[in-house]
Amino acid sequence: MDKFTTLTGVAAPLAIDNIDTDMIIPKQYLKTIKRTGLGAGLFAEMRYREDGSEHPDFVLNKPAYRKASIIVGGHNFGCGSSREHAPWALLDFGIRCVIATDFADIFYNNCFKNGILPIKVSREDHAKLMDDAERGANATLTIDLPAQEIHGPDGGVVKFELDAFRKQCLIEGLDHIDLTLVEATAIEAHEKKAAAAHPWR
Repeated sequence: MDKFTTLTGVAAPLAIDNIDTDMIIPKQYLKTIKRTGLGAGLFAEMRYREDGSEHPDFVLNKPAYRKASIIVGGHNFGCGSSREHAPWALLDFGIRCVIATDFADIFYNNCFKNGILPIKVSREDHAKLMDDAERGANATLTIDLPAQEIHGPDGGVVKFELDAFRKQCLIEGLDHIDLTLVEATAIEAHEKKAAAAHPWR
């Protein structure tokens, strides 16, 4: 998992409440267990017309936001089913951070497992950040994870809270497998001890 320390990038405004995981990645894209290639299906039903052409009015199709790495979303972001393909699709598109007032629990947890930082902010701060994100080419935010700060284009700063363990995992780029491998020496020693104590196993 890629490490996350600071991120400076364009923030796309997606001012829609209750964005569910089916909107993030529709069901027809769930046939794969690969984490790559899903960016093309991100928000597919909003990004594309029936003939496959782009909806020019959808935010990620606008020139200023095509390379967005941050989304300022609406309230209750990531609700719906538990599909882990949702953060996979965001990450494959290039999104490393989602900012909202609140998130569905499973989606929130899945983001951390895949190297995406979901940031919860107050409604007041959310309104400021949405305004920043609506500035088109000037919609650049800097996320400073160690300091737990969001820096806006005009120099404004929004502080955010985050669980210390999850923060450290993102900074070090550790997913659940990596966390297990950190203890590889202790696990190997335990297995040898158990084998010696129970040789018939």
